[in-house]
Amino acid sequence: MWLAAAAPSLARRLLFLGPPPPPLLLLLFSRSSRRRRRLHSLGLAAMPEKRPFERLPADVSPINYSLCLKPDLLDFTFEGKLEAAAQVRQATNQIVMNCADIDIITASYAPEGDEEIHATGFNYQNEDEKVTLSFPSTLQTGTGTLKIDFVGELNDKMKGFYRSKYTTPSGEVRYAAVTQFEATDARRAFPCWDEPAIKATFDISLVVPKDRVALSNMNVIDRKPYPDDENLVEVKFARTPVMSTYLVAFVVGEYDFVETRSKDGVCVRVYTPVGKAEQGKFALEVAAKTLPFYKDYFNVPYPLPKIDLIAIADFAAGAMENWGLVTYRETALLIDPKNSCSSSRQWVALVVGHELAHQWFGNLVTMEWWTHLWLNEGFASWIEYLCVDHCFPEYDIWTQFVSADYTRAQELDALDNSHPIEVSVGHPSEVDEIFDAISYSKGASVIRMLHDYIGDKDFKKGMNMYLTKFQQKNAATEDLWESLENASGKPIAAVMNTWTKQMGFPLIYVEAEQVEDDRLLRLSQKKFCAGGSYVGEDCPQWMVPITISTSEDPNQAKLKILMDKPEMNVVLKNVKPDQWVKLNLGTVGFYRTQYSSAMLESLLPGIRDLSLPPVDRLGLQNDLFSLLHKQADMQEEKNRIERVLGATLLPDLIQKVLTFALSVSYSENCI
Repeated sequence: MWLAAAAPSLARRLLFLGPPPPPLLLLLFSRSSRRRRRLHSLGLAAMPEKRPFERLPADVSPINYSLCLKPDLLDFTFEGKLEAAAQVRQATNQIVMNCADIDIITASYAPEGDEEIHATGFNYQNEDEKVTLSFPSTLQTGTGTLKIDFVGELNDKMKGFYRSKYTTPSGEVRYAAVTQFEATDARRAFPCWDEPAIKATFDISLVVPKDRVALSNMNVIDRKPYPDDENLVEVKFARTPVMSTYLVAFVVGEYDFVETRSKDGVCVRVYTPVGKAEQGKFALEVAAKTLPFYKDYFNVPYPLPKIDLIAIADFAAGAMENWGLVTYRETALLIDPKNSCSSSRQWVALVVGHELAHQWFGNLVTMEWWTHLWLNEGFASWIEYLCVDHCFPEYDIWTQFVSADYTRAQELDALDNSHPIEVSVGHPSEVDEIFDAISYSKGASVIRMLHDYIGDKDFKKGMNMYLTKFQQKNAATEDLWESLENASGKPIAAVMNTWTKQMGFPLIYVEAEQVEDDRLLRLSQKKFCAGGSYVGEDCPQWMVPITISTSEDPNQAKLKILMDKPEMNVVLKNVKPDQWVKLNLGTVGFYRTQYSSAMLESLLPGIRDLSLPPVDRLGLQNDLFSLLHKQADMQEEKNRIERVLGATLLPDLIQKVLTFALSVSYSENCI
């Protein structure tokens, strides 16, 4: 899912809603005022005390949901009939399910080959969003059918099964019925086992006005008149693969669409508001390119016969990866071919790439519990850029990744009230607390670093092993590490645990000494803190993949190492005294680098002649400004930055930014 609050930072909004600003200008937004706004909007304040929580009992579980819903678009209610094939694993006289804002009318259970048993009581636990169905006799182990008739409200909360207001071309206000179930709102549309690990297949039918479009995860297999009302039709959809409840979706409304087929034969449609089909063509082009890219990258075919992308008028998230029916905000999907700028196209391409990545990573293989949400979102937030770079290389999208996601994640993760990427989740209400920039942007950044450390060939091999082993099942973070470890032969779990289970990131200090024809580098690491030196007893340590380049070939790593200790020495063979040396090629490693004065001065020629690549210059600039510290060093730091950055940027712009930076309390930015 692409969250509006967690997706575009101020820097990213500038990048995508207008001409990209000079990288240095981004620093104007990187100090305390922006931090305060982000802390509030991204939920990075101290987490509240966790509520006691129990997951659903495992004595009864679903095999298949046969679900029929009849929404009323005038009264904003809906009627539902559920027939769930279920497995009783342990004899019991009650069935506990998730249920919220739904009234159950009748419920019964019929063991296979036996008589139907009617429930004698419905005990709603509203705070836990559960209902307990009580039966007069014990349900024995085996399979059977659970039948429930219920009613609910098409709410205005933009979650569950809700109403979305839109205006027709003639100016009339009407409503569509749409869904948003992640993380735990399928229970607002039908009683269910609403946990990601409790998967089942779904047979969905919708009874809708005959002049409305009805969509769900799968393709339509039948559409026939509804016997009780000539103005209604019943639309039946094909059975889904085994999937989690939060990925179920249905939409009823008025839409136009554009259509194509991918080169693999998958039917791709983009649904738009009536009269705006032309604005769906760019997203259609992106989706048609993206599906084959992921199919080839994972070496796993897209498992459904179709994929629909639809623009929803009222939508709380940026987009949602429902399997086969991806929902979007209109601004994240529609492009006006006459008026939209190229940055808007890039934005749409990234969001489409993100959600379609989830069709494999998240939908085909799903996290076992919300603790592993970071991997779901962090992976998609990384591979969306890989996909867009493949489909639209002219965008230079990785430089924008560093400007937006990477830099933003480092700003937030350097704060004392950051949190680890992987946060243990108990009650599902805690899920909203971790849908933030740490889940998305830092998650994407460390996956990018991991991909570079492993290498693309072994990374793809490991991804295929993971998706093949766990397809239509659930997995944990450790399962992915195991697959990548088996593919690469590298200590992936040991490395990644240092990045996912502790907050923050390291500062790597480096100094160099010429030893005959070689260059000796002395490296040391310590935790980087925006608010001052680390004051804990045991300073955290990371296993840091480090790349080192030289002026001999600025675009290639001369040496790759894994820094697995606080200090280490590295020898670069055959480096001449007049050659510069730089760490973190491509600004891929999630760390900051502090060079000795001599090493920093030696980088000036590479900056002046532009042989140092743009993304490396951007990373160097960000590191330098983050290291402005201590009142006594202000002038020295100012002079050093002017020398390094002045070679490529306008002097008046430098002066404005430096004046601003030096006016900030350096105690907030020291190491």
